[in-house]
Amino acid sequence: MAMAGIVPEVFKEENYEFWKLCLRSYLVGQGLWEVVSREASSEEGEGSQEWQRKNAQALHAIQLACGSQAYSKFKKNTHVSAKFAWKHLAEMSPTHDQQHSEVTHDQQEVSGVKGHLQYESLYNAIEDDDIEQVNGILKKDPDATTTIVSSHGDTPLHIAILSGKMKIALELVKKMPPKGLEISNEFGATPLSLAAITEKLSLAKAMVEKNPKLVTIKAGNTDQSSLPVIVASMYGRKKMVHYLYSKTPEDLLDPEKGLDGVLLLNNLITAEFYDIASVLLNLFPKLGVMSDHHGDYALHKLAHKPSAFASGSTFPFWKQWIYKCVRIHSPWDVDTKITRTNNDSQHVINIPSEGEFISHPSLLHKIGWILLRFIVPDIKNLHDRKLVNDEASNLLKCIFKKIRVLSHSKLERMDIDKAVHNAIKHGIVEFVVELLKYNPEFIWRKDKRGRTIFSYAIILRQEKIFSLFYGLGTKKSIVASRHDIFQNNFLHLVAKLSPPAQLDRVSGAALQMQRELQWYKEVESLVQPKYKDQANESHKKPGALFTEEHKDLAKEGEKWMKNTAGSSMIVGTLIAAVMFTTAFTVPGGNDNTSGLPIMLKTDGNTFLIFMISNALSLFASSTSVLMFLGILTARYAEDDFLVSLPTKLIFGIACLFFSIITMMISFAAAMYLMLHKTLSWVSIPLIILSTFPVVLFSALQFPLLIEMVIRTYGSKIFDKPKKHLTVIKKPLQYLH
Repeated sequence: MAMAGIVPEVFKEENYEFWKLCLRSYLVGQGLWEVVSREASSEEGEGSQEWQRKNAQALHAIQLACGSQAYSKFKKNTHVSAKFAWKHLAEMSPTHDQQHSEVTHDQQEVSGVKGHLQYESLYNAIEDDDIEQVNGILKKDPDATTTIVSSHGDTPLHIAILSGKMKIALELVKKMPPKGLEISNEFGATPLSLAAITEKLSLAKAMVEKNPKLVTIKAGNTDQSSLPVIVASMYGRKKMVHYLYSKTPEDLLDPEKGLDGVLLLNNLITAEFYDIASVLLNLFPKLGVMSDHHGDYALHKLAHKPSAFASGSTFPFWKQWIYKCVRIHSPWDVDTKITRTNNDSQHVINIPSEGEFISHPSLLHKIGWILLRFIVPDIKNLHDRKLVNDEASNLLKCIFKKIRVLSHSKLERMDIDKAVHNAIKHGIVEFVVELLKYNPEFIWRKDKRGRTIFSYAIILRQEKIFSLFYGLGTKKSIVASRHDIFQNNFLHLVAKLSPPAQLDRVSGAALQMQRELQWYKEVESLVQPKYKDQANESHKKPGALFTEEHKDLAKEGEKWMKNTAGSSMIVGTLIAAVMFTTAFTVPGGNDNTSGLPIMLKTDGNTFLIFMISNALSLFASSTSVLMFLGILTARYAEDDFLVSLPTKLIFGIACLFFSIITMMISFAAAMYLMLHKTLSWVSIPLIILSTFPVVLFSALQFPLLIEMVIRTYGSKIFDKPKKHLTVIKKPLQYLH
């Protein structure tokens, strides 16, 4: 009962009407309102088990809401119903005035129902989108623009916005007095807060121009009510956020006056509106190290946004090249101006109108942009992604500038270790780079488990973040000698199995085992030799721990290898058998006198192609069968997964692929020899169709073959100092 800690306080403060409304809302939300609002039906029966269960739950909720002392004055026996208790709630109120207020409230409720029913025709006209009828009603009764037309206290403007009738809403705004736009319904929502949920800038502009005070009125009836700009950010309405932010007085977002600013900042990060978040953070840097109503920090929000950074954006190689070359232009580069006025302290931002083309500094840029979009259709997505990455990086820099001067106790309250852990978990290299840039001493910091950022990079298998380790110089050896509170050194940490999310990035259990061995061998080369024989508090050495942790993965890898080799071996055997038979049953037959193939004399070149491709297919398929046989009979030791087994599989699949290609060439040559003179129109389609198996095999097996080659013989998984990415190079100067 979450209400138990809230409603009784209101009850004690003798705010009976609001207390009863909260209790009613809770009962409705729990599906218990029926037992206090109506009689049980004949099918249900008050004696039915379901009805009794709901009645007991409703009574329990009322008791918790009222408090035991107040409830005891009323409950004289154990057979009272929830409906009876609800009717006599006033008797539990501390004063007689509350009983009177309940009667008054009931009278107002009855009169309110009658009042809004008088405008049922206006309500229906708005719902039917009949603007002529709405204008006719308002012409007869101009005051109807600000009257209540629903049981929830909605004005006609509320109904028009909720129903999506924007033309009627704009017409109502024109006819309403400025003060009428401030009316809230029973949920505390103003028309502007409802318009903020939509992306209709024209409606919001019309309201704000008529009554600028609207941007300062919060929506909601609780302590956590929100400004319109915060409501827009909650629903991810970017253009609406930019406009409302430009009209919101900056003092409302001042961290010294409340939590509205930090709540807006966190919502902007969640919605990935990093440009306006940077503007807000530059204005009030303190927001970056403050928590909102829910205890969330901006840094924690960013740590869960890997897609906001370049390190979390994965593209094919050709898209990566375009991504690096594209020049970013924000839609607000030219149309956005941020100033402060002395009279109203607003952020003046000129927002591009809906559908307006992105403005660039010159006509040449516009033409170039159009041509690039025509040549490379995906370039706009790459541009937008790079723009988001750049804005998020700028926001991160602003936050770390403030974190740099924080005390140790403040960092502990922020739970900085958790934010760093989440950033490493999601592989956000920029996060760690900026952290080390503004606080190089963080390489020594240990969390409650005694682990550093590089310890977690090993545990979470984030190779890009661990690559920063190579730029530490002499410090590298000292950092690598650290142990956690469980006496685990770096080798113990790398001996543990990777998180499932990281394993799933690699195809097949055998290649997953290979990646685990590559990690272990690399870390082993970095630590002191004696660490190989050190035991942790569980009395386990790194080698034994690796074997224990990867026992199941090794079995899965063996099974995967044998299944792949077995199925491929069957195909290779069939090809070898067919090619061997075909070599002695050539098309056209042999000459009875010389024994030579007849086609060798009539069409020698094509026949030679047939025979050579046949022989190559036979040799390649036989070789692949032998390689697959070697895989089936291997010992499957741990180290075999590193190079030996992948090499055999690579060579076997490559030979099988070559045998299929040469087999199809042999088939095409045979078709040509037999049919080209009499039925050439048949031979050509058959030759074309012979390429289909090659294409199909390439689509199914070639990606796996390429991945195995890259992971076995390609570049290492770690970026050594001479091969560092630009994003990794930058902080190194701060670490020496």
